[in-house]
Amino acid sequence: MEIFPAFPLQEWDDTKQTIHRFEQIVGKVRLHHSPRRNHWWNVPFHLTGSGVTTRPMGLSDGNPVFTVDFDFVRHRLVAATVDGKEASFPLQGQSVATFYLALQSALDSLGVDGSIPHATPFDLPDHGRPFSQDTEHAAYDPDKALKYWQVLSRVNLVLEEFASGFSGKTSPVHHFWHTFDIAVTRFSPEPVRQPREAGGLVREAYSREVVSSGFWFGDDRVPEPCFYSYTAPEPEGLTEQRLRPAAAEWVESGSGHLALYRYADARKEADPVGSVLEFLESAYLAGATLAGWDVAGLACPQGITDPYAGGRTGD
Repeated sequence: MEIFPAFPLQEWDDTKQTIHRFEQIVGKVRLHHSPRRNHWWNVPFHLTGSGVTTRPMGLSDGNPVFTVDFDFVRHRLVAATVDGKEASFPLQGQSVATFYLALQSALDSLGVDGSIPHATPFDLPDHGRPFSQDTEHAAYDPDKALKYWQVLSRVNLVLEEFASGFSGKTSPVHHFWHTFDIAVTRFSPEPVRQPREAGGLVREAYSREVVSSGFWFGDDRVPEPCFYSYTAPEPEGLTEQRLRPAAAEWVESGSGHLALYRYADARKEADPVGSVLEFLESAYLAGATLAGWDVAGLACPQGITDPYAGGRTGD
């Protein structure tokens, strides 16, 4: 399988819409039943060898320690507790409504209170409809679901490689269930005083200067998979900075701009991974330099800060 296989949005958008809502349901369980961490790092999914996971949660909320995993190889939802109990059900053949009820039943059988407040989609067109009433979204093509995970896994490793070049505060590489993207964020020590009216989500996420880099599969606004980067707050003159490779560009997004590199353009390159890393680095340097970060001091070539390592992995 090629490193970045063709995966146009229109080929699987119906399956994507269903999986997105499945993941929002499980993601809200994670949000409600995990200890809060700075910048909401407790909330996103992490990747596994066959899908995505909530990671262990519970304990502090009175539940047993439990996890909920999507297995996109066997196409099952698997809930398990630390004492070895497990409950699972197939992903295929479920509407959002039946998935929601099946998840609650599975967690109940494990002695887990998986209840969530606001059991409706977040920032989606049907945000006012309870999950328990959504029989519209029920498409699930196993081949497309598997390919989604395979692409996600490859991008995950590219972002891990990019993350290794920075020694400052950085997030894990994680998969956001609310926006259905995968990202890694670099932080400056510089605080940002967000106004109260920005809302709790924004105030926590952007309480420091950031350069965030990631990938999403496409949506109504950009209907194709793309790699992206943005700097927040956006420094003046950002869009005048040169991006690499030449196919990358600055595009308007809300009140600011995104650096965008289309997945289809990366696929054309002799070294697709190298071209993505070049893009992410150029976008980072554009934002961090203009924002006055100590770019040289924060650099971490090959993931090494040991001055005696000399590029070796041991010694």
